[in-house]
Amino acid sequence: MHIRADRDDLAEAFGRANRGAGVKTALPTLQGVRCQAEDGQLEITGSDTEVTIRTSAKVEVIEAGAFLVPGRVMTDAIRRMPEGAVSIRSEEGAIELSGNGPTFTIRLLSLEDYPKLPEPDLTGAIELDGNLLVEALSQVLVAASNDASRPILTGVLMENYEEGLRLVATDSYRLAIRNLPGLEVGDAALIPARGLKELARTVAAEQVRVAIRERDVVFASDRGSLSIRLIEGTFPNYRQLLPDDYPAAVELDKDRMLEAVSRASVVADEHIPVRLNITPDGVEMSVSRNDLGGEVEMLEATVSGELDEMNIAFNSRYLHDGITAVPGPRIRMEVKDSNRPSIIRADGSQTFRYLLMPVRV
Repeated sequence: MHIRADRDDLAEAFGRANRGAGVKTALPTLQGVRCQAEDGQLEITGSDTEVTIRTSAKVEVIEAGAFLVPGRVMTDAIRRMPEGAVSIRSEEGAIELSGNGPTFTIRLLSLEDYPKLPEPDLTGAIELDGNLLVEALSQVLVAASNDASRPILTGVLMENYEEGLRLVATDSYRLAIRNLPGLEVGDAALIPARGLKELARTVAAEQVRVAIRERDVVFASDRGSLSIRLIEGTFPNYRQLLPDDYPAAVELDKDRMLEAVSRASVVADEHIPVRLNITPDGVEMSVSRNDLGGEVEMLEATVSGELDEMNIAFNSRYLHDGITAVPGPRIRMEVKDSNRPSIIRADGSQTFRYLLMPVRV
């Protein structure tokens, strides 16, 4: 195989595909990206069999063919080539990458040992606003678990609700819900968060097609496709976690609250929470540690509802994540008591809700 193309075009295409290649895997071939050149296109595929990314670049095909090359090394080598056209030629078990002076020689992997991956099936796909989808995912992904021993909680539930499409994630300490009214998908799907995090960095575009299959979900655009194997199992019944009503609410400036939580985090950690003392006059945030010291500050807030005084404590990182995910300049925190979950959202909006369990102190 022999092709010629612009360095930047190749670097972008290889970089996207390589995000699907395996990093820690027992199969060395999964650390490679599969390349197929024909008809003026270079098709590049990276996969660890759970996440598969396919992308392409327009190239001058001097000689058609296919090869499997280590993804990270190939991507880094292309990025370090001088600007302009580069040539890729495969022969005698290696790739020769050259252009404007330097030449890399990179040994190939066994193409025959690469798994046969099914083609992405977009039958019945729906079209979504890609920017809206990426924004919605960024709000819920923070609540997905990283604990591999609880695989159900490492995914994002995508399902229809009464008014449209809903995305839900939880790690059992917090729950994030984002509604997309007016949109619908087929059957509900539990999609690994790890794969969804690649959407924005690989195939996201103004319009994205989404097709949920029996075993995987496919996202596709003019930049390529992202296939993610679904998680098998039943997502927790998150609806029973949502209280019917909240007796009190606190409205605060979002940036001011983020700054305060960041300052408190200097002292707080996973086991030392930040405490909020809420009164009709405002909110006092504090944190204290016997081994380090503490920090305290008053926050201007509008407090409404039935509330005399409430002390409630939260994990500082979880609290910061929830506030960050809320759109707009102000946040609304709805509280029940010091042992019940609170909800953080934008004032007057049910589009996004972040339910956070308090820390018992």
